[in-house]
Amino acid sequence: MSSFIIEGGHSLKGEITPQGAKNEALQVICATLLTREEVVIENIPDILDVNNLIDLLRDMGVKVQQLREGTYSFKAEEIDLTYTQSDDFMKKSAALRGSIMIIGPMLARFGEAVVPKPGGDKIGRRRLDTHFNGIIKLGAELKLNEKKQLFILTTRQLKGTFILLDEASVTGTANLLMAAVLAQGETTIYNAACEPYVEQLSHMLVRMGAKIEGIGSNKLIVNGVSSLSGCHHRLLPDMIEIGSFIGMAAMTASEITITNTSVTHLGIIPESFRRLGITVEQQGDNLYIPRQESYTIESFIDGSILTIADAPWPGLTPDLLSVMLVVATRATGSVLIHQKMFESRLFFVDKLIDMGAQIILCDPHRAVVIGLDSRFHLRSMHMTSPDIRAGISLLIAAMSAKGVSTIHNIDQIDRGYQQIDMRLNALGASIERISDK
Repeated sequence: MSSFIIEGGHSLKGEITPQGAKNEALQVICATLLTREEVVIENIPDILDVNNLIDLLRDMGVKVQQLREGTYSFKAEEIDLTYTQSDDFMKKSAALRGSIMIIGPMLARFGEAVVPKPGGDKIGRRRLDTHFNGIIKLGAELKLNEKKQLFILTTRQLKGTFILLDEASVTGTANLLMAAVLAQGETTIYNAACEPYVEQLSHMLVRMGAKIEGIGSNKLIVNGVSSLSGCHHRLLPDMIEIGSFIGMAAMTASEITITNTSVTHLGIIPESFRRLGITVEQQGDNLYIPRQESYTIESFIDGSILTIADAPWPGLTPDLLSVMLVVATRATGSVLIHQKMFESRLFFVDKLIDMGAQIILCDPHRAVVIGLDSRFHLRSMHMTSPDIRAGISLLIAAMSAKGVSTIHNIDQIDRGYQQIDMRLNALGASIERISDK
């Protein structure tokens, strides 16, 4: 594992372009398993989670070529089904939560899928019922090998049906959508997630020959086809990285321009940061964050404390609440951060409290942040990144702190942020990467 050594107190200045969207990449790369023909995907981020998924598909027999930086071709003409039952496959897919989205394509095309309990962030329970209940309704049989902790799914032919999701799961919707496009008959997925990344996956599948109605809504109607063809697809910029840059600029009193953000796909994100008092100006498809020595959190109209909570799209993505919590520590005013989805994601606040932040952790889902305004600076310290989003939040805190901080286990940050140290250093940050011996 590696660490970051961060010298705080440096303001950033310049332009930065967000990477391709991690969450979209994991979906559309899995979708390449649905066809024998070549699929070309552009703007793929060079991050651990995505690279590990690409390597996993290679091991499964997919022919993968890097055509140029960020652009890959995938051709799943032949898949080694025996490998998908090997210990090596189990080990690699268990370490990558995105591997769960292999289920839909593998069942739809080959009639079988073996998936270990997936890994990923340690942020609380992330149940798979939504995936499996929908897959079973489509006609698959599920067995659990308790000894090896494997889910084994088989089907002779998936058949269209009505599916009402018990939660608007993004990965669950993606998995069921990929299964339904090759199922026999019509499938309705109601209470579907409608994030831009699911919309992007839907458009890609349509270019491959799928028949999908209701794209961008919470009700998707899929008429199954017998086969799909290849296509070209380009990923959206990563909205979570864009939000991270906004928060970073505010915390370090920096002036930056985030270029090529696809503003129309950011939803409520810019306005949510504005409610924390941060100036976010739209300039065409760019976002300009001017230098602010201080910013003040809004109150509700009746004067009560502002609450910022995650919600299914078009609500605020839960992946940015950790960043917004850190940003609030430097503001004037108070805010209640309500993380509804994951019960362990706020536990990193103990590190911020040790740095001098005033935060009351009410319970696993809620924290009150009492902003100490620009006169206050966090203290530097040694800490360890527990997950991707907490990791980038701790990096933001360290960049604004007085002194030199160390963050261990930065592989967690590398899972979701491409060469973040090099890109930020180019804007004036002081971040050194060291390898732990």
